[in-house]
Amino acid sequence: MTRELNVLGACPLDCPDTCSWVVTVRDGEAVGLRGNPGQPYTRGALCVKVNRYVEHTKAPDRILYPMRRVGPKGAGRFERITWDEALDEIAERLTAITGEFGGEAIWPYQGTGTLGYIQGETGQAGRRLWNALGASFHDLNICSRAGNTGLRLTNGSPGGMDPETFAQSRLILLWGTNTLTSGHHLWKFIQRARTDGAHVVAIDPIRTRTADQADEHLAIRPGTDAALALALLHVVLDEGAQDEEYLERHTHGWGDFEQEIRKYPPKVAAEITGIPEKDIRALGVRLAHTRPTGIRATMGLQRHRGGGTALRTIAAIPGVTGDWRHPGGGVAYSTSGHVPIQADTRLDLLPDGPVRSLTMTRLAEGLEDTADPVKCLWVYAANPMGSTSDQNRVRRGLLREDLFTVVMEQFPTDTVDYADIVLPATMQFEHADLHAGYGHMYLMWNEPAVPPPGECLSTTETFRRVARRLGLTDPSLYDSDLEIARQLLSGGHPSLAGITVERLRAEGWVRLSVPDPFVPFTDGFPTASGRLEFPGPGQAYVEPFTARAAGPYKLALITPASHTFLNTIFGNNPELARRAGGPKIAVNEKDAADRGLHDGQRVRVFNDNGELAAELEISDRVAPGVVMTPKGHWPKLSPGGTNANALVDERDADMGRGAVYHDNLVEIAPLPDPAKDEGATAPA
Repeated sequence: MTRELNVLGACPLDCPDTCSWVVTVRDGEAVGLRGNPGQPYTRGALCVKVNRYVEHTKAPDRILYPMRRVGPKGAGRFERITWDEALDEIAERLTAITGEFGGEAIWPYQGTGTLGYIQGETGQAGRRLWNALGASFHDLNICSRAGNTGLRLTNGSPGGMDPETFAQSRLILLWGTNTLTSGHHLWKFIQRARTDGAHVVAIDPIRTRTADQADEHLAIRPGTDAALALALLHVVLDEGAQDEEYLERHTHGWGDFEQEIRKYPPKVAAEITGIPEKDIRALGVRLAHTRPTGIRATMGLQRHRGGGTALRTIAAIPGVTGDWRHPGGGVAYSTSGHVPIQADTRLDLLPDGPVRSLTMTRLAEGLEDTADPVKCLWVYAANPMGSTSDQNRVRRGLLREDLFTVVMEQFPTDTVDYADIVLPATMQFEHADLHAGYGHMYLMWNEPAVPPPGECLSTTETFRRVARRLGLTDPSLYDSDLEIARQLLSGGHPSLAGITVERLRAEGWVRLSVPDPFVPFTDGFPTASGRLEFPGPGQAYVEPFTARAAGPYKLALITPASHTFLNTIFGNNPELARRAGGPKIAVNEKDAADRGLHDGQRVRVFNDNGELAAELEISDRVAPGVVMTPKGHWPKLSPGGTNANALVDERDADMGRGAVYHDNLVEIAPLPDPAKDEGATAPA
């Protein structure tokens, strides 16, 4: 007799929407997946990527058993071993490494493959074990750190608007964000606002899917966003529309910031940003006289040299206009700043106090350090060979024979190919987790729907077994998933009032205990002054690296999110890869003509870091001087064996050592035509 049930869960992926979903299970097998129609943000819809998640969990290349390397590093040749054999070898190698080099020689390289508080990045899964071993601290700065830091300087928190209140906005600035690809559930609230007369502006170097649907698109030069923000405020001042009462009662440093604004009239900003002066002035007038104005600014915006400053200055706009007074006014970046959950990583387990910090975006540099070498790289929920800057240097680091590399994974990624030991990891249907979206105000529970296939283990269970094999005795290393969840929710913060594990398991999702509509900072800002703090003299704009193309490379490279991949997740899914096609580089017609290039041509995109083989696409979606190729392709599945990160510098943004994926210069040249080459060399 067929037995069917529906299990409530949540999407684990690095997306602001963190959807609530329903898994249909028939006779112990997941057979269907849909968005939870009862959850106010998800409302029954998933994205084009996650719609194939059931298929993805059953893919023939799923890693199901522990493996040991048998070929050279990078070759991807392994033999199956037992869990006991894997744990014995891991324990032996870790014991030897810590004995000779100390615990800091271990780098636990965690990524955002899952954002769960139990299994993933937001809860720093595994950190208790690493602290007990004295391992280096992993500074997970790759995604949003520059922007977070800039927002903290202005607002005291990266938390801002409840995105649902965009339905009440009358002017919406989608600033450096492609909503319809990277968080499409927000669009229904934007559409509701448009029904009531809201005007929607997309500010983006690329004419994205979202820009196509906006009322207006401003094609800004990459990295010049702060200059535009200052110019818009210049017009607000010209119009006499600043909110003097709000400035007096709720802000700090207005006098100095006003002087900064006066340095950037629309004419000056037009030269910097590439946006016509009349368009800057027109938007400035609209901003001056439209309340509430809601600004959606997400992570792509801050991946350049001045990324932190850009968010810091954009966040100042509602301080001048007083938009923080209103539902639908302010800036929305990451609602994670409103989630009062702190993971207990047990810093007291550290054997000798604080340890060194190794920065995620500086992986190549860390692996090259010979004075204080990394001897064990333990990778989980990450694919640094596909996702990290300066790909060729990272590859050289992973090829080190003296580096013991363990990778916990679901699929044979490029990073897996460099592992010494591979451990099979569960997927979201197969383990418990607690989630909070960074684009909404809900907590969600993911209940295991089916047993893990093969010998896959969850992150938490893997680390429990490693701790046991190492003979570690602290009881916190063996806490169950439910115990961890209860600890996470036990902080006593008012926003968690009434939210328990039992309630979450029963209902699937619960809104944080905050007012609805939620208007942040009504009781002051969590800054030292208790007020919004404006940037000081010289702190409102940092010129991007790409602004000075004085050398041989003249084209600014943008590597936005793909519509079919999420970072490199789904890069091996046959249908999604088919829809994405091979790597393409979008080039403006003028730049193509200047280089004698034609549409559909095979080209090499290159700089001093490396090169990418791609198909040229002449497009008016990019302005002259800008080229674009979406991220997410697996290097080993791409022509030439690289993806766009082979072109990205391992450089720091201005704040938080953030990544600079959108602040690199490249050039483009033809690749040989294989058909012509074959014809030239074929025998008569």
